Amino acid sequence: MSTPREAMEIDSAEKRLNELGYKQELKREMSLFKTLAITFSCMAVFTGTPLYGQSLQYAGPAPLLWGWVVVSFFTWFVGLAMSEICSSFPTTGSLYFWAAHLAGPKWGPFASWCCAWLETIGLVSGIGAQAYSGAQALQVIILLSSGTNKGGGYFAPRSVFLGIYIFLIFVWAVINSFALKVIAYLNIISIWWQVIGGMVVIIMLPLLAQTTQSASYVFSHFELSTEATGISSVPYAVIMSVLLSNYCLYGYDAAAHLTEETKGADRAGPIAILSSIGIITVFGWAYNVALTFSIQDFAYLYDPNNETAGVLVPAQIIYDAFHRRYHNATGAIVFLWIIWGSFFFCGLSVTTSAARVVYALARDEGIPFSQVWRRIHPKHKVPVNAVWLSAAIATILGLPILKLNVIFSAIISISTIGWVGSYAVPIFARLVMAEENFRPGPFYLGRAGKAVCLVAFLWICYTCSVFLLPTLYPIKWDNFNYAPVALGISLALIMLWWALDARKWFKGPIRNIDKPNGDV
Repeated sequence: MSTPREAMEIDSAEKRLNELGYKQELKREMSLFKTLAITFSCMAVFTGTPLYGQSLQYAGPAPLLWGWVVVSFFTWFVGLAMSEICSSFPTTGSLYFWAAHLAGPKWGPFASWCCAWLETIGLVSGIGAQAYSGAQALQVIILLSSGTNKGGGYFAPRSVFLGIYIFLIFVWAVINSFALKVIAYLNIISIWWQVIGGMVVIIMLPLLAQTTQSASYVFSHFELSTEATGISSVPYAVIMSVLLSNYCLYGYDAAAHLTEETKGADRAGPIAILSSIGIITVFGWAYNVALTFSIQDFAYLYDPNNETAGVLVPAQIIYDAFHRRYHNATGAIVFLWIIWGSFFFCGLSVTTSAARVVYALARDEGIPFSQVWRRIHPKHKVPVNAVWLSAAIATILGLPILKLNVIFSAIISISTIGWVGSYAVPIFARLVMAEENFRPGPFYLGRAGKAVCLVAFLWICYTCSVFLLPTLYPIKWDNFNYAPVALGISLALIMLWWALDARKWFKGPIRNIDKPNGDV
């Protein structure tokens, strides 16, 4: 039994968690900075590196760079809306828990069901997206270290690439099987790695390049590459060039997934969400500007016979800058290791978030064999079974690498639509609910809340829509964006499951505050 003093000292977020019907089962040991570190790592400074070349090719540098500004602007609306809800509902279930309570008793179970599965699909495929990015960066590092594509260097075939992909996921799962404080310390390293490393790359790259593009080229040049993309429509090309920004500027909900493990999460969660958006907004844009200023030969970046085999445009930009000045690839390899580290830390954090979502859904008996996936490691107090389930599914998603060239585009489309789409459900519920039914936390938007939620919801709908579009024309089997098909089948099965069975027993988040400590 707790003493009066202990009762007085109960964490404000834990008190709110108890009011919402949940016991404190996970260790509440995370500080604001540690939560910020994990959230920041989920977004990552260099996460858009694999999409930079594709986005640049559609319409040139101007739409890519100014598109980042536009996307950042609307992302703030989403971040503000989510911060307000996070402050009111500091639970690990986060988005789907929010959806259940905000939608009310009639629609709550269905809203919760939709949100939970969208979020699960988005986060688990997000692990695969970072594993692919990390494998691709490592593939190029090995190629440059062994002599470049022109000098007989080793270019990892599909089977080896898949092996790297699986190995990265395995490492992330192993690390996530230990106490969260281990992950938190690694992500503290991550935030300094990315901030310091980001500044080094952003500042040094244009200085090292023997020649740089003019400011007018970087900020105002527009050029369609119809022969390469098959797209002749200017609006369509601009939309495609902004996909880089849409992909990079999400993931800040990681702070919400950690609220049951964060001290003062009703305040720390919103701060971590908004701070991460702010940091990535500035650093991500500056990184894209640095790359664009440093371009030496636009057409050569996409040549499959260049030093990096044309697989990663930023790698070729970095290689050209160092090789033309120093006549070797050493500096480029160092910079690419910095970028690879960003992918590694991001994948680690996404795995952390994915496991929390799976654990929360299993805790509420929303997935088959829930009693297995909701188990907590007795020593480390982490949802270790949920970690390995997430890792296993992400591994399976990568198996088509052996045959398909478009696997990365499909994975990031599925991840973005699922992940960002899950934001829309609680935000829409908050938008339509009566204001007197909302109990605000310390972070409250007041009268501006409804307008912010409306803009955020419309922006999310736009973002999800554009990731369903074909990325190249004419459409062929080797460039087909199969994300709509994969998502369509998955969501159809989930909705069918709901209609035929789940609606009879799934009621959303289940109170466990009254259960004995031995029950789960």
